[in-house]
Amino acid sequence: MYTADYFISKLGLEAHIEGGYFKQIYKNSFYTSDEGYPYNFEGDRSLSTTIYFLLRSGQVSKFHKLKFDEVWFYHYGCSMIIHMIDNKGEYRSVRLGLDIEKGEMPQVLVPANVIFGAEPLESDTFSLVSCLVSPGFDYRDFILYEEKDLFYLYPEHTDIIKKLNGRKCLR
Repeated sequence: MYTADYFISKLGLEAHIEGGYFKQIYKNSFYTSDEGYPYNFEGDRSLSTTIYFLLRSGQVSKFHKLKFDEVWFYHYGCSMIIHMIDNKGEYRSVRLGLDIEKGEMPQVLVPANVIFGAEPLESDTFSLVSCLVSPGFDYRDFILYEEKDLFYLYPEHTDIIKKLNGRKCLR
């Protein structure tokens, strides 16, 4: 049986600022500018990037936002829940995993400019996923939210905000 430590070591994962562990595994060698995109961005972006991402039980991916779509792919471990707050302030959650009968999906789209975070669904285990961003991920397109800012923007979602942003990132 594989463990979180096994994947962290064998895949060379490092602590991520939003929580959990990651490693970029692909960066497209072709680049694009913001011409033709509905969102302005500074400089050029790779056409796409992918990472491995791992959360241990008790860890969360804190609420953050990207300018571009991100697709999450389930690989191993327990299922994960992805929490999203769209730009109208509406909350929804989706389950990333293989138990389709229970509403899980093996891949989940997080649309551009949606605030989102994630957590494993079970205790004493972990979740290993991959994430693809297109155009490619760049920290200039990334916003990591403070709890107080989310309370101000979305006071109706204080419970989930506290759950994801009210604790320190465990590493």
